[in-house]
Amino acid sequence: MAGSWASGTPGKSRGRRGLAAEINVTPLVDVMLVLLIVFMITAPLLTTGVEVSLPKASAENLQAPKSQPLSVSLNASGEIFIQDTKVGPDELVSTLYAIAGEGYEERIYLRADSGVNYGDVMNVMTRMQRAGYRNIALVTDPKVNQ
Repeated sequence: MAGSWASGTPGKSRGRRGLAAEINVTPLVDVMLVLLIVFMITAPLLTTGVEVSLPKASAENLQAPKSQPLSVSLNASGEIFIQDTKVGPDELVSTLYAIAGEGYEERIYLRADSGVNYGDVMNVMTRMQRAGYRNIALVTDPKVNQ
């Protein structure tokens, strides 16, 4: 009996037993799968109508905005569109001022065709900044050829 403490014989343990705390991750996995399905269904619906060939980039996707995003598109022939409406370069600033008063968020998306000159893209960005937009996001195609 003298050696029972040192030898650790079963059935004669003293003190507290360790708590067997386990986290049930099944509900977490269920919620994550539902969110994945929702994002997979809604992501294609967020693209707007003007057809442009977007440049390739490798970056993480952004979360979907809460309201309809304001986007300016610049196609390969240099035409400027706000959402689906064609505007001239001189009308861009005044049109963006008018739209900003209708409750669009401060973030604005620029969708430029990959074949457009860098100078033309910068010209449109400068006009967007003149209209008061400081948070300009460039839209790229997330598919990268590897």
